[in-house]
Amino acid sequence: MALSLAIASPALAHGSKAAQPASHGPVMSPDQIYTAFGWDFDKAEIKTQKIADGFYVLFGLGGNIAVSVGKDGTLIVDDQFPQLMPKIKAALKDIGSEDVDFVVNTHWHFDHADGNLTLGKEGSWIVSQSNSRAMMIDDHIVNFGPFAGEQKAYPEHALSDITFDDSMQFHINDQKIELLHVGPAHTNGDAAVIFRGVNAVHLGDVFNNSGYPFIDADNGGDLAGMIAFCQTVQDAIDDDTKVIPGHGPVTDRAKLARYIEVLTIIQGRVQALIDDGKSLQEIMAAKPTAEFDAEFQANEMMLPSFLSRVYASLTR
Repeated sequence: MALSLAIASPALAHGSKAAQPASHGPVMSPDQIYTAFGWDFDKAEIKTQKIADGFYVLFGLGGNIAVSVGKDGTLIVDDQFPQLMPKIKAALKDIGSEDVDFVVNTHWHFDHADGNLTLGKEGSWIVSQSNSRAMMIDDHIVNFGPFAGEQKAYPEHALSDITFDDSMQFHINDQKIELLHVGPAHTNGDAAVIFRGVNAVHLGDVFNNSGYPFIDADNGGDLAGMIAFCQTVQDAIDDDTKVIPGHGPVTDRAKLARYIEVLTIIQGRVQALIDDGKSLQEIMAAKPTAEFDAEFQANEMMLPSFLSRVYASLTR
């Protein structure tokens, strides 16, 4: 998400440390959450960016959608919201897609996967990392810091039909598409999707190009894991690869490298303060991110949430 968030759940993976219960503000309804984010589904527009023949990115509300369309059908990565599905389908039709055959969820957060509620019912095959499917089965509290919302369990038709643990491949529309899970990062069930034919990668919210990322530390997410995940993808692509973030504009490998660099510096600074016995409030007062805040478009809501999740990740 463009705004930092936190999610409380006991589900863990790959030997993640036990999460501590998270405190949060009042729990809001979905409509109240949409209002808090400034999301208006009626006024929202779906914008389309062509990356290559048969390959596009759709921007609306929620996570960016990658689209492969061709002779074998349509595969999309993430699907935003059911409220936007008529507009998403209109945008897909404009680029030659009649139906969505496959949906890959980069993770289970509602702004990337709630579209499953529509597409699953219509017969699209839904694919995710195994841990994401496990998270979809139960209710969870989404903690945004000053307020929180409940993400309800998905009905059976909106759950992943196909899951993988560490990697899998698609061969569709003359593309070799690689799905990769490195370990806990943004969540405990993230997937990077590498489109080898058009030389592009969708990283979901492991890479945020619109601000500081959220580390879902209460849910198995991990700052060191996020850095390692991004580095693994960085090593698997080249300087010409188009890099699609979970939020923000399409960018390149150099921007991903800068993201890794900044997160690594922040991790070191916060860890040093923790080692000195500093509390979260004292760490925030020390402003360990100050030189990067303008670059990462930090605001009064994002920055405390980001630092609190970094702290939670490093003190478990």
